[in-house]
Amino acid sequence: MRRHLSIIAAVLLPAALAAQNSAPADSVKPVPKVTIPIDFSGVVFGNYQYQGASGASKGQNKFDVERAYLTFKMPAGDRASIRVTGDLYQQTTSGSDAYYKGWILRAKYAYLQYDFLKAAKPGDWAFTSRIGLVHTMLIDHEENFWPRWMSLTPVERAGLFSSADAGIAGIVTLPNKMGELYTAITNGSGYASRETDRFKDYQARLTLTPLSASSMTYLRTFAVDGWVYRGALASKFVSGGTGQLGPVTGGLDRNRYGVFVGIRDPRLVVGVDYAQRQDGADTGANTAASPRGVADSTGRLIAGYVVAKPFKIFDATSTVPLGIVARYDQVTPNTSTSPKINTFIGGLTWDLNTRTSISLDYQEATPANGAPVAPTKTYYMHWVANF
Repeated sequence: MRRHLSIIAAVLLPAALAAQNSAPADSVKPVPKVTIPIDFSGVVFGNYQYQGASGASKGQNKFDVERAYLTFKMPAGDRASIRVTGDLYQQTTSGSDAYYKGWILRAKYAYLQYDFLKAAKPGDWAFTSRIGLVHTMLIDHEENFWPRWMSLTPVERAGLFSSADAGIAGIVTLPNKMGELYTAITNGSGYASRETDRFKDYQARLTLTPLSASSMTYLRTFAVDGWVYRGALASKFVSGGTGQLGPVTGGLDRNRYGVFVGIRDPRLVVGVDYAQRQDGADTGANTAASPRGVADSTGRLIAGYVVAKPFKIFDATSTVPLGIVARYDQVTPNTSTSPKINTFIGGLTWDLNTRTSISLDYQEATPANGAPVAPTKTYYMHWVANF
């Protein structure tokens, strides 16, 4: 029987293959190609720096790649999309750098976005929601004004909060290009850390651009931002311990609020920041001999900067890509005492093309009135490339 089946198969198989090959071409359906649209972009920036302050660090110098942001955007069905931004940076955390002192990659933004209401045309209402590692309400917005590749924005440099965090956010675009409302609820620990307690941070920014229809081009991007950030941190006695009076389940205040005003024209950028922070801190040892208490402190930030293209200001058709940058920050860690930290940034920029720039700049941080920090003076050659 097996022999007969083998003979039949040997006869019928070639005939079946011949029939398949002789079938009309239009009767064979091609396998459809699946195309997944990916929007990939990024920015990389670094510097050469030379320390000019006196002391042990004088004369220290290095080449550094500060950041490389790699962003992927893809649709995820109707009205939905995703964004993932990788952050390539140098490991400098004490303890971790004993294991690896080079550059590592981590996620900065990684979120799902859903457009509940899409604008049919520019100037219409729109409402978008995001969940995942999302922007906090101010820093990314202000980076549209200040060149992040030269230094952190004033609010981030002062350490008021992180530029991204895990949570949920909503963006309402106001009609007639009048501005936007950004709200978010986040863990509060920032994108560089996992969640560390049960408390959440609530934040909102209202941006108004009342002169967007002005005939004066300098004023079309005039923006006024009011923002608030209300959060809390767990007490260091949250778990109690031997000899303590018990666990402390309440949170410590971590509140910030402020105002930003700016204009953003290719020829001239001006920005002014005012912010305050309120922080609570544990005192005592949470024992009968040293009861736990709470100390509150209020700090303040005042900052202003100018980024100008002088040749373009006087002649809009000028092709000279020279720029001038000047910025001043004053941070008061506690307004009930007098110490302050003053920061100055100044220099020249040169655009090699529309996506690549370099700068020669000087940055100085000077303590005043007994602030317990060392002064720094650093000379930089910065560079940035967008792609």
